Amino acid sequence: MIKNSHDFVPTSDPRRIRIPGTDRVYDRNKILVVLLVTLMMSLLQVSSVNTALSVMQTSLHASDTALQWVLSGYTLAIGITLVPAGRLGDIFGRSLIFTIGLIVFTLSSFALGFANSTTTLNVLRLIQGFGSGVFSPQITGLIMQYFNGRARAKAFAYFGLVVSMSVAAGPVLSGLFISVLGDNLGWRLAFAVNAPIGLIGVLLAIFWLPFGKERRHFANQNKAIEGMVEPRVRKESSEKIDLDPFGMLLLGSAVVAIMLPFMLHVTAWKWFIMLAGFILLALWILWEHSYQKHGHFPMVDLSLFKIKTFSYSMGIASLQFLGGPSMFVILAIFLQEGLGVSALESGLVTLPNALVSAYAAMWAGKRAYDHGRGIQAIALSLTLLGALSMIIVSIAVHAGFSYWLFSLPLILSGFGGGAMGSANQTQAMLDVPTEHGGTAGGVIQTGQRMATAIGTALVTAVFFATRGTPTDATWYLGIATAYSVIAIIFVIGLIVALVFWRDGYHSRHRNTRTARVNYLKDRKSTRRRKN
Repeated sequence: MIKNSHDFVPTSDPRRIRIPGTDRVYDRNKILVVLLVTLMMSLLQVSSVNTALSVMQTSLHASDTALQWVLSGYTLAIGITLVPAGRLGDIFGRSLIFTIGLIVFTLSSFALGFANSTTTLNVLRLIQGFGSGVFSPQITGLIMQYFNGRARAKAFAYFGLVVSMSVAAGPVLSGLFISVLGDNLGWRLAFAVNAPIGLIGVLLAIFWLPFGKERRHFANQNKAIEGMVEPRVRKESSEKIDLDPFGMLLLGSAVVAIMLPFMLHVTAWKWFIMLAGFILLALWILWEHSYQKHGHFPMVDLSLFKIKTFSYSMGIASLQFLGGPSMFVILAIFLQEGLGVSALESGLVTLPNALVSAYAAMWAGKRAYDHGRGIQAIALSLTLLGALSMIIVSIAVHAGFSYWLFSLPLILSGFGGGAMGSANQTQAMLDVPTEHGGTAGGVIQTGQRMATAIGTALVTAVFFATRGTPTDATWYLGIATAYSVIAIIFVIGLIVALVFWRDGYHSRHRNTRTARVNYLKDRKSTRRRKN
C-alpha cells in the first residue's frame, strides 16, 4: 500500500483538525456537510430531469432534439471539465476551486428557472454542468486530504449514501413539484430550488473550509506517485506551474468525441466521431507519457493506473454506471409513456430503492476498509439479481399485476447500488496519494459520466427498437430486452469484481505467509543470540 501524506494535524477531538501554518481548528464534520450537500445538488440535476422532460417540452414547445440536450448537454459539460478541474484543485487549492464551481452552479440554477426558450435552457444547462464539473472532483480530493484510515471510509460511506439517495430521489422531487405547482412552474422550481441551497453552501464553504493554508507549495504540486514511478529531474523551476494545456485540450476533445455520438440522432457519420474520439484518447495517453518522460508535469500521472485498487475500482464503477442509471431511465419511459402513470407516481416507485440504498451505503461504509472487495462483488450480484427480477416483473405487469411491483426488484438493486457507492469509492482511493486526490477523482467520475452516456444511449436504443405502441405486447418485450442488456453488463462487471476480490485474497495470503516466515526467522535468530 502506498503511504499517503496528510495536510492536517489531529487534535484530542477526532472531529477537529489543525492545518499546519495556522492556529485555526477546523471541524471535519462541517467540511463533510458542505461537500455532500453540494454533491447532492449536482446529482439531483441528472435524475430529476428524467421525469420532467415531457412537461418541459410542452411548456417550451421544444423539439425532441432540442429537449435531448437538456440532459445530454449537462452530462457532456461535466465530462469535459472533471479532470482538468481536479488538477487545478490539486495545484491551487481545492477549497478555492470548489467554491468557484459552486458559485457558477448556483447562479446558473437560478437563471434556469426563468428560461423562456430551449436555446437559453440548453446554454444555461451547459454552464450548470461546467460548474458541477469544477466542484465535483474537489469533493473527493478534500475528503482524501482531511480524512484518513477508517474516518475516510466513513466519509466515503456518506458519499455513497448521497449518490444513491440523489439518483433515486430526483424523480420523486421533480414529480412532486410538477404535481403540486403545475407543469410550467413545477419544472422551473426543480432547477431554481438549487439557488438558495447553493447560496447557503457558498457561505458555509467560506467559513468552514480551509483556504490558503491548504494550498500546496508549487514545488510539490506534481509529486510523483510514490513507489509507482522512478524519480525524474524536472526541467521547470520549483515555482513554475505546469498545467499541461495541450493534454487538457486532447482529453477534452476525446471525451466530447466519444460521448457525442450517443447524444445525436444522426446515424450516417456519428460513429466516425466516436472513432476519432478513441484515436484522440490514444494520442492523449502517448502525449502524457512523453510529456512526463521529458521532465514535465502531465495533467494525469498515468502511473495512477498501475495502482490495482484504483484501476480495478474504476473499471468496476464504469461497468456499473454503464447499466445502472439506464434502469431508471427505461422504467420512467415505460411507466409514463407506456402505462400513463403520472410523474409523481413514477418517482414514488423508485422511493424504496432510495431508502434501501441509503441504509446499504452506511452498512458498507463500516466494512469497506477491511472487506471492500468482497462488498463490491456482493453489490454487483444484487444489482444483477435486481435487473433479472425486473424482467420477471414486466411479464407479471403484462399479465395484469400492478406496476408497483417494480419497487420490489429495485430494492435489491438499491442495496447493491448503495453498497457499491461506499465500497468502490473507498477501494479506489485506498492507495492513491493525497497529492493526486482531485485528479484521480476527476478521472473516475469522467469514466462514470462516459459510461452513463454510452449505456443510456445503448439501452434506450434497444428498448425503442424492440417496443411497439403502448397498447402492443411488444412494448413489454422492449422493457424485458432492455433489462436483459443491463443484466449482461452487470455480469461483466461482476466477473471483474470477482477477479479483483480473488487477487486481494491471494495478496493477503502471501503477505500473511511472508509475515509468518519472517516471524519464525526472527525467533530463530533470537534463540541463537541467547545461546
